[in-house]
Amino acid sequence: MTDAARHAADLLGRRLQRAEHLAGGDLSTVHRLVFDDGLHAVVKAGGAAPVEAAMLQALHAAGAPTPEVLACDGQVLVLSWVDADGPVAPAWHDLGCVLARLHARTGPGYGWPQDYAFGPLPIDNRTHAHWPTFWAQRRLLPFVPSLPSGLARRIERLAGTLDARLPATPPASLLHGDLWYGNVLCARHRVAALIDPACYYGDAEVDLAMLQLFDRPDADFHAGYGPRRPGHAERLPIYRLWPALVHLALFGEGYRALVESQLRDAGV
Repeated sequence: MTDAARHAADLLGRRLQRAEHLAGGDLSTVHRLVFDDGLHAVVKAGGAAPVEAAMLQALHAAGAPTPEVLACDGQVLVLSWVDADGPVAPAWHDLGCVLARLHARTGPGYGWPQDYAFGPLPIDNRTHAHWPTFWAQRRLLPFVPSLPSGLARRIERLAGTLDARLPATPPASLLHGDLWYGNVLCARHRVAALIDPACYYGDAEVDLAMLQLFDRPDADFHAGYGPRRPGHAERLPIYRLWPALVHLALFGEGYRALVESQLRDAGV
């Protein structure tokens, strides 16, 4: 029995029957909990639990399905268990509809009230009123000091052109922020829950670009989501570059080719 599991049981005031480690928690420790009264839950330890709890609640308030936050403190986040029965592909249309609702919720500026992190990697969420500046200063340029000089110079060159390549003030949509297929739980051809958010307000195309980094949403997704803005294809590699840089920083040289391919597609 782990300390996190015991702590979750104390927070809920329930007797824990067993805890099962869940695979896939690259940046935090995740266990499924089963309690004597039949409740199934998930406990996460190792992240900024109160910030993630607020993000999940924001997604839920915007009409996206999420796990329920059962308990939270500075050590753990305890969530309701969500049954999922398969991959995202049969639920593409529903995911498009879910994201359309999510992106219709807008904020006063680009960013989020709290900074966040992917494990040891900080995410600077300080707000800014100008979207190209936010994307350059909060998402791309923070990686420059840790990159090889050639890659760093290419990132700096791209950042210097964003005023001409990104919209200055797109709607500040509520973003999931880490929207790959592993963070979409599906059941019976519907989206059962979005999990592991890294929310902020920004251009809705950021979520769409992340979703296409490791997968290819089909025509059903686009029918559910609605039309994309002119020029979206040119912005796609600029927005996919950030998660590529995150993967390079967290998981190493194996992701350098992914970073370089986004830069190449962006013409840098």
